[in-house]
This record gives sequence, C-alpha cells and structure tokens, in this order.
Amino acid sequence: MNRTKGDEEEYWNSSKFKAFTFDDEDDELSQLKESKRAVNSLRDFVDDDDDDDLERVSWTGEPVGSRTRPGSFQSLSDALSDTPAKSYAPELGRPKGEYRDYSNDWSPSDTVRRLRKGKVCSLERFRSLQDKLQLLEEAVSMHDGNVITAVLIFLKRTLSKEILFRELEVRQIALRHLIHFLKEIGDQKLLLDLFRFLDRTEELALSHYREHLNIQDADKRKEFLKTCIGLPFSAEDSAHIQDHYTLLERQIIIEANDCHLESAGQTEIFRKHPRKASILNMPLVTTLFYSCFYHYTEAEGTFSSPVNLKKTFKIPDKQYVLTALAARAKLRAWNDVDALFTTKNWLGYTKKRAPIGFHRVVEILHKNNAPVQILQEYVNLVEDVDTKLNLATKFKCHDVVIDTCRDLKDRQQLLAYRSKVDKGSAEEEKIDALLSSSQIRWKN
Repeated sequence: MNRTKGDEEEYWNSSKFKAFTFDDEDDELSQLKESKRAVNSLRDFVDDDDDDDLERVSWTGEPVGSRTRPGSFQSLSDALSDTPAKSYAPELGRPKGEYRDYSNDWSPSDTVRRLRKGKVCSLERFRSLQDKLQLLEEAVSMHDGNVITAVLIFLKRTLSKEILFRELEVRQIALRHLIHFLKEIGDQKLLLDLFRFLDRTEELALSHYREHLNIQDADKRKEFLKTCIGLPFSAEDSAHIQDHYTLLERQIIIEANDCHLESAGQTEIFRKHPRKASILNMPLVTTLFYSCFYHYTEAEGTFSSPVNLKKTFKIPDKQYVLTALAARAKLRAWNDVDALFTTKNWLGYTKKRAPIGFHRVVEILHKNNAPVQILQEYVNLVEDVDTKLNLATKFKCHDVVIDTCRDLKDRQQLLAYRSKVDKGSAEEEKIDALLSSSQIRWKN
C-alpha cells in the first residue's frame, strides 16, 4: 500500500482512533504494517501491568478477548478476520479523571517522578534529542537506578549508537548504568562497540575474553583463547590469559589420551578408579589433583606429569604439597605420602618437612581414614605441644598422648586420660606403669 504523507494523515484523522497520531517515522513501530499498528495502538500508552485495564479492540473497534484472560492479545490475523455486525468505541477501564495518565503533556521531570512511583507513562513523546537528554538528566538527578535504566533502554532504542555513546561519554553516571545493563542482558556486541568508542582498550579486551564462556566445544574455545593472547590486557591479566590457553591445551591432550587408556581397560588405575568426569575446562588446582591421582609417577617430560604442571604454571610448594597429599591419601598410597614429606640434606640425613604444617597433614590423613600408626607418626611431628595433645586426643592416638604427658611430667593429665582408654587395654597398662614408676618426678 503506497501513500503520501498527506494521505497518511488524512487516513489516520478519519480513523476511529482520533485521540492518537503515528507520525514518528523514526520509531521502530513504523516498520510494521499499518493494520498491525492500528490494532495495537493503545498498547503503546500503557505498561504490561495495566493491560487488563482496557478492552482489546479489533480493527473495526469491537472489543475482543475478555478480562478473564488478561494479557492475551489476539494475533493480527485473528483480529483482521473478525467481522462483527456492530462496532464499539474502545473503552478504558479507568475513570475519565485519570485519562491524563495516558496523555502526552507530561514534562521530563513529571515523567521521571511518575516512573519512580511505578506509574504508567509513555516516553514516546520525547522525540527530539534535547528532550531525550533532559529526560535522562532528570532521571540521573533522582538517583534511582531503575528509572535511569528505564530511560537508557528508551534512548538505546530510539537513538543511533554513535549519538548515544557521544552523549553518555560526558554523563558518567548514566554511562556506568548502561555498561552494567549491557553486561546483565549479555549484549556483548553493543558493549564492545561502546568500549571501542570510549577507547577503553583493557575493558574491551576483557569483555572480548569473557565470550569464551559461551563456547562449549573445547577445541573451539582453545582457538578463541589463542585470539585473546596479545590483546591490550594488563601484565597480570596477560599472564592469566596465556596460562588459561596453555592449561586448556594440556587438558585436551590429557583427556584424549586418558579416554583411550580407560576404554582399552589395560591400565590398573583406570580400572580400579574409573574417571567420574572430564578434565576439560577444569580449574588448575582440579587439574593438578587429577594429575596427582592418575599420573603421579610419570616423568616430568609428559604433559600430564604433576611436576610438569607445577613448573609450567609456577604452582607454589604449599599448594602442590596440599593437592598431592589429598590425591595420594585418597588412594591410600602411604608410601607416596611419606616420600612427599621426606627430605635429605647434603650429609645424607633424612628429615620430615611439611610446608603446610603437620597439623594440616594430620587432618587430611584422618579425613582419608589413615591407619592409627600413620596418624601417630605425623601427630608426633607437630611442634606445638598443646596442638599435638589436642590432635592426639581427638584422633585417639593414645601412645602420643601418654608419651607427651610423660615428657611433661603431668600426672593429673595422665590420670584424666586413663579413663578414656579401654579397660584392660595395653594403653591402660602403660599408663599404670608410668604412674607407679619411681623414676619419674611428677609435677604437683
């Protein structure tokens, strides 16, 4: 249907909807067919919450639908197919005194105040750039984030992004709200365009990097991360991106190899302990635990070797020992646990050393049901006497408690502990022998 502007004005002025005009060529709704615009003309002046306050009207003006089905507009094709015998004027479900709620004469400040109170109002009347910016400034002056966001959504829809970015660049409060809103709704493209315009290169790079979260395929994610290397990150973030890429590259190799070993059924560790999940996209510490669990004895030159991971990603000694201990204790590989803490000096003497503290070693061993003999060995290595006694008592390391009380010459504590051991047990006999010994000078 082809009409001149004059024809269009004559057409709408002769329509039943005389209260409204639709001459805003920049509005997005102008791209719809004229028939659909007429059917939905009232909808632009109320929000979704008030849809049930007015009758639905068809092309001819007859009410369609029912208040018993709020929010159910008929489709365009259904509306056009209705040919009732009578016509009715649209009815608003509000008193005439409230008609001004839907009028176009609200000022920017009035409109913002109404938005803040949650009342219905249309922003479509603000057509000039000056009016829209005044509306935004009023919203910012109200210090209400919801109102600011509502106005920004309107500006985003009705302004070109170049104009929107230019105006927000000098309005930092509104700019921050828009950035937050775009992140919340996931409009990555517009967010990237905004950061480019603002020349905020580091934020642009970080925003681009976050897109990897939307890539499920590991190989595609790896290739995407490769494109992130060299972007204008800070030095710390650049190192993180490089490590992320390297880690995923390793994980892909390990996953493919372990899938093959597990399916072949010829590797004991995979037969006894089938994998519960894929290693792909796991954190570095999880990958290290996996490596200590399935590949602990591998040579440093292999990608899946724990020592290789430690050196490649510069994992601190404390983190490495803690993770390796948890993995080997879970497998009850007590010899590996012992070797983890045994060091040898230049004279060939061995000594136990734990960068995480032996009290933590004891807690982890107990959690993994270590035998009491092993627990006692490591409880004895705890330097602080009170901590040692507490751990020994808690985990029923009787010999450690008895020997410590003897060394402290604490007769009262030894007597108190006697009631906690089994009657007739070797521990009770040991305590009785110490209490009756004339060689020990007990404290009073």
